[in-house]
Amino acid sequence: MIGIISAMHEEIQTILENLQNITTTTKGKRIYYKGFLFDKPVVLVFSRWGKVASATTTTQLINDFSVDEIIFTGVAGSIQDHIDIGDIIIGHKLYQYDMDASPLIPPFEIPILNRDNFETDAVKRDFLLKSCQKFLREFDTLISNADLNQFHINQPKVLIEDIASGDQFISTEKQLHPIKKYLPSVACVEMEGAAVAQVCFEYEIPFSIIRTISDKANDNSHIEFQKFAKIIASNYALEIIKNYFELSKI
Repeated sequence: MIGIISAMHEEIQTILENLQNITTTTKGKRIYYKGFLFDKPVVLVFSRWGKVASATTTTQLINDFSVDEIIFTGVAGSIQDHIDIGDIIIGHKLYQYDMDASPLIPPFEIPILNRDNFETDAVKRDFLLKSCQKFLREFDTLISNADLNQFHINQPKVLIEDIASGDQFISTEKQLHPIKKYLPSVACVEMEGAAVAQVCFEYEIPFSIIRTISDKANDNSHIEFQKFAKIIASNYALEIIKNYFELSKI
């Protein structure tokens, strides 16, 4: 059983529309959709925004649905000049940029675990890269030109990069500066991934994350954010996961 998580309904809607033989379970004010996606058994859930919400959802998913792996999909804001709207980031190392228990321990380090990041599963990361590459070879036949044009998406690329998570929506250079200074390898920022990665690490569940770049984490980052998630990111996710199932033969 594969668990698929998104933070917003918009990010997950297209996947949900393709889920077959659905049964639902409501726990902790969240609906868990169990069914078959491209003939594979999955549980689909939207976690809500933030690290606490996503960690709670992930823990419930692991304990109640016996998932063998978890995939998180959604949008993120780029903090690197070479990463543009419409690009795909496959997470490598996940950091919590707002974790700071210094001077007791170094900044970003998670107490007791003695580590400042959580790495995604290497084998599944490689399958996801191939899945994204396959999608990008035909993306303009799967998503309408009108939808691509309204977000100025022309030649999107896929990269394996580090991701940072924190409980704030990054939209100013003042917020960005310390992240770029102290975590220079980070390519994009969001609000859930590192929390999910930590839970998966502690429960020894393979974890992967796919983020579609929706904005440049600047003063315009709020513009059409949810519209982008629904029209672009959710369609990206559906096709990439379809390819992933085929390539990895799960």
